[in-house]
Amino acid sequence: MAGAGALTLDAAVADWRAWLSHERRASPHTLDAYQRDLALFLGFLSGHLGGEVTLADLAQLKTGDFRAFLAHEQGPERGRAKSSVARTLSVIRNFLRFLNRRGLAENAAIGSVGTPKLAKPVPKALSIPETSDMLDAAEMEGREPWHGARDAAVLALLYGAGLRLGEALAITRRQAPTEEGPLTVTGKGRKTRNVPILPQVAEAVAAYLASCPHNPGPDGALFLGARGGPLHPRLVQGAVARLRRGLGLADTATPHALRHSFATHLLAEGADLRAIQELLGHASLATTQRYTKVDLTRLVEVHRTAHPRS
Repeated sequence: MAGAGALTLDAAVADWRAWLSHERRASPHTLDAYQRDLALFLGFLSGHLGGEVTLADLAQLKTGDFRAFLAHEQGPERGRAKSSVARTLSVIRNFLRFLNRRGLAENAAIGSVGTPKLAKPVPKALSIPETSDMLDAAEMEGREPWHGARDAAVLALLYGAGLRLGEALAITRRQAPTEEGPLTVTGKGRKTRNVPILPQVAEAVAAYLASCPHNPGPDGALFLGARGGPLHPRLVQGAVARLRRGLGLADTATPHALRHSFATHLLAEGADLRAIQELLGHASLATTQRYTKVDLTRLVEVHRTAHPRS
């Protein structure tokens, strides 16, 4: 591009850092981390291209050049984690976008470079005592007594029935599980499943209904906010965050961690992995295995006890 010869690469990097600092309000720690990541890439290019890297070189890079860098970073010599490499690639994209906006270098090849696929993190399960403490403390939360009863009922469904937060908040008054028996839940992909309701869960829901001052009708949301509208997930997440801080629990103690705890505690008590899969609504047993961190020994044991020729 026309501007590529008017500025050195070092000056462009300095301008980029200044832009991050003043326009994006990046912290000094972030700036240093970004500059280290970019230096890694430029250092690789110097050896890869066989000489000092210029802005013109950056404009002429091909998809294969970027992929060679990713392979180098994840190879046996470097062995960097995929998450670290993905962060570096994000920094490279950011720098090249900056150069393009300033008319210094344009590179379209970076758009066809895929980010390393990262494993989805699984929330850490709470211990049984931690779970009990959270459920008990939920009743004391909220500005009004019925808020505490509501939050306790929601958390009881997450842990006692293994529901996702969205599934619990989608339940209508007509479906309110105030008695023992199966509850029909609509999960991901509009798939339905039946989950058993424990007496303690039914009691928590009934206590909430008895104290709630709003009645939206049978087809209205079961769980309501302060003004009578459907309860927003952020309010539940906020309530759990306050409980977490009050009980001294880790940041991983989230609403979804209660569903994870439901599965993990069932497995620890000897529940069948296939049954847990059905209760959670997982399409694949592999998902349940990852979700509950089941090791190969446990899978072999399940296979042995469940297979008809065992």
